[in-house]
Amino acid sequence: MSPPPAQLLDSDEFRRQGHQVIDFIAEYYSRIAEYPVHPDLVPGFLSRRLPQNAPSRPEPDPLSAALNDVRDLILPGITHWQSPRHFAHFPASSSTVGALGEALAAGINVVPFTWAASPAATELEVVVVDWLGKALQLPKSLLFEGGGGGTLLGTSCEAILCVLVAARDRKLAEIGEGRIGDLVVYCSDQTHFAFRKAARIAGIRKDNCRVIPAQREDTFALPPAGLEDAVQADVEAGLVPVFLCTSVGTTPTTAVDPIRELCAVASPRGVWVHVDAAYAGSALICPEFRHLVEGMEAVDSLSMNPHKWLLANNDCCALWLKQPSALVAALGTDDDVILKDAAARDDGVPVPVVDYKDWQISLTRRFRALKLWLVLRCYGTDGLRDAVRAHVRIAAAFEDMVCADARFEVVAPRLFALVCFRLRPPSIATSPLEANNLNERLLAAVNATREGPYMSCAVVGGVYVLRCAVGSTLTEECHVREAWKVVQDHATLILAP
Repeated sequence: MSPPPAQLLDSDEFRRQGHQVIDFIAEYYSRIAEYPVHPDLVPGFLSRRLPQNAPSRPEPDPLSAALNDVRDLILPGITHWQSPRHFAHFPASSSTVGALGEALAAGINVVPFTWAASPAATELEVVVVDWLGKALQLPKSLLFEGGGGGTLLGTSCEAILCVLVAARDRKLAEIGEGRIGDLVVYCSDQTHFAFRKAARIAGIRKDNCRVIPAQREDTFALPPAGLEDAVQADVEAGLVPVFLCTSVGTTPTTAVDPIRELCAVASPRGVWVHVDAAYAGSALICPEFRHLVEGMEAVDSLSMNPHKWLLANNDCCALWLKQPSALVAALGTDDDVILKDAAARDDGVPVPVVDYKDWQISLTRRFRALKLWLVLRCYGTDGLRDAVRAHVRIAAAFEDMVCADARFEVVAPRLFALVCFRLRPPSIATSPLEANNLNERLLAAVNATREGPYMSCAVVGGVYVLRCAVGSTLTEECHVREAWKVVQDHATLILAP
C-alpha cells in the first residue's frame, strides 16, 4: 500500500531517508578514485538493464533498492566529474556546503518568481549577487548599490540569450521592429558556440553573425582592429551593429579578450557589450588576475558561473547588468493580473520591487541564492581564493612537466588552470594533418586507460591540442603527476618505430 499524501513529507521518514542518502554520497566520495573517470559503454546499455515500465507499487524498502541500483548500475556508467583525475572540459566544482545548500533549497522548495511569492528569497538574491560582485571587484555600475543589478540563472547560455534579447529590443525601439533583419552581432572564432545558438533563437539572421578570427600568434584573443573593420563594413552596408560577445577565458584556451579596447570600438556605436566569463570569472576573486579585465567599467553586462570554480555545485550562473530595466522591458510579464504584486513598502516609503521572473526566460525559478549564500558564508572569500589558487598552482606544475619534456609543447599561454599542449611532430616533414592525427591518437590512448586521467581536446588555429583543465575539488598535485606519467608512456608507444 502506498503512503497517503500526508505522509510524503513525514519528518521522521525524511530524517531516516536523508541519512541514507547522505551516507551514500559520503561513501561515493570516499571511493570516487576507484571508478574509471569515463566509462567505456555503448548507447542503450542502461535501458537493457532496467524494467521497461515504472513500478505500479513501491518495493518494501524502495529507497534502499533504488540506491543499490544507483551504486550498481548508474555510478559505473557516468563520467565522474568530481574525480581527482577529471581534467576534461572545465570543472563543475563541488563542496559539502554547496551540495547541502542544494538539499536545503530543495527541501524548502519555494518558487521565488516574484517578490511577493517569496520575499526573503528575492531579497537574499539581491544581497548575494552584490556580495559576489564586490568579491570579484566588478564595477559598481553593475551592482544594485550602483544602479545596476544582478540575478542567478542556470547557465551562461541562458544569460547570454537574456541580454541579447534585451539588446535586440532596445535597438529595435530606436530603429523600428521591422528592421530586425538588419541587426548584426559579433564574436570571435574562439567564442563559445552558445552565443551563435542564442543569436539564432533571438531572431538574428545566421549570416548576420560576424565571427572574427582571433589573433593567432599567441593570445587567441579577439582583435579590436578586426572588430573595427567588421563594424565599419556593416554600417556602410546599411546594417545595424547591436551586440558584441567578448570572452574572459575562452573554452578552447582560456584566452582573454581586450575588454577596454573592444569597448572603445563598440560602445560609441551603441553596441551592447557582454562579457562571457563563465569559467575564468571566478579567478577575479584573486587580485592577481584582475589586471586581465581592465576596462570593465564600459561593459553592459557580465556573466560567470560560480558552479564552475567557486564550489557552488550545479547549477548557478551569476548575471550582472548596467541597465536591468532593458532586461525587464524585454522579458517582463505584466499582462496577467495573477502575477501582479502590491508595491512593497518600508515604513510607508515605497522601495523598488525586484520580480525576478522578468529577468529570465521562464517564470518558475529555483532558490539558488540560498546555496551561494551558504558557500560565501561557510568558506568566505579567502577560502574561495585559496581554492582557486591551489588549482592554479597545480596547473602550473603540470605545465612545467610538459615543458621539461622536449617531445611536447605548450600551445597557448596558461592564464588560469588550463594547460593546452600537444606532442610535437616527430619531424619537420610531418604535415599538419599528420601532426593532428598523432595527437588525436594520443588523447584516445590516454582516455582509454582505465585507471588513468580523462582529458579533452580543442582545435585552435587548425592545431589539435590536448586540454588538461585542473579544477576538481579533490585534485592534488599527485594526480597531475600520475596523469603526466600516463601521457608520457603513451607518447613513447606512439612514437616508437
